[in-house]
Amino acid sequence: MRNIATLAVIAGIMVSCGGKSEKSTVGKDAAIAEKVQTQVLAKETISRELELSSTLEGYESMSISPSLTGKIEHIYVEVGSRVAKGQLLVRMDQTQLNTTKINLASVQTEFNRVQALKETGSISQQVYDQTKAQLDQLTESEKFLQANTFVKAQFSGVIASKNYEDGELYSGAPILTLSQINMLKAIINIPETYFPLVKNGMNVNVYSDIYPGEAFPATIEIVYPTIDAATHTFQAKLRIPNAKEKIRPGMYVRTKLALGQTETIVVPYQAVLKLTGSNDRYVFVNDNGKARRVAVTLGQRFDDRIEIIPETAEELKEGDELVVVGQARLVDGSKLEIVKD
Repeated sequence: MRNIATLAVIAGIMVSCGGKSEKSTVGKDAAIAEKVQTQVLAKETISRELELSSTLEGYESMSISPSLTGKIEHIYVEVGSRVAKGQLLVRMDQTQLNTTKINLASVQTEFNRVQALKETGSISQQVYDQTKAQLDQLTESEKFLQANTFVKAQFSGVIASKNYEDGELYSGAPILTLSQINMLKAIINIPETYFPLVKNGMNVNVYSDIYPGEAFPATIEIVYPTIDAATHTFQAKLRIPNAKEKIRPGMYVRTKLALGQTETIVVPYQAVLKLTGSNDRYVFVNDNGKARRVAVTLGQRFDDRIEIIPETAEELKEGDELVVVGQARLVDGSKLEIVKD
């Protein structure tokens, strides 16, 4: 009797355990199936246009910084002065220049005498060469001192800053800053996705909020050949004619870059998820009743929709069912229950 009772207890325990296991499994299966809504992907034609921000710069800008230290005798311009190429801007202390001119005149006289003696064979080639070398050296010194004592504008422009007054000691900081404003430039940073589409010589338009609705034509002068590994962008230099001088260096502008029409996949913006702690983006598609995560690169945005570019062409294609509602609850491999609107 005792053995029969023991067996009955064991049997009861086994039945009890089996019932709990079956109930647990059923609950787990029910929890995995996520209700979602999907959208069938199809390509559509879009006009690809980028809008990028940048700051204008003078096409040429020059710090007026002579190679000589010393007293500034006179500054001929003020901030805002318009200057022409070759115009005198600054006169530095002339002591070194005048001393060099005196020495040059003396050596020039000596060289003329030595040259005459050489023609009659009265002096050696060595003496002639030494005198000529001295003359050449002083000639170059005189040119250098002339340029750095009487400092002239290298191009036409406007004086943007002035840091000294007459009689002050020049100590290294630029005396003036000269900036060209009838021709401007801007550097724009473009996502690497568009690198094959951007070419030298392309025409673009620049816009300033100061002049609503007015476009300033520009040209892409240089497409830089490398990609920034940190930002995954590349740079392009714009050349912007500014004959009327309506826009100025330092202004914030927007550049609209028309890259033509293309066929691509555009999806609801909310369907794209962002990986926590990074800038990686991804979506979920229905793969035979299970969620499959696909990494994507964002393209151009159109209000509440956005272009997505798959990392590989095989991962996302026309006809795939993209999860557009309920995707935030999914993980890779989740079971899906597709529901209608």
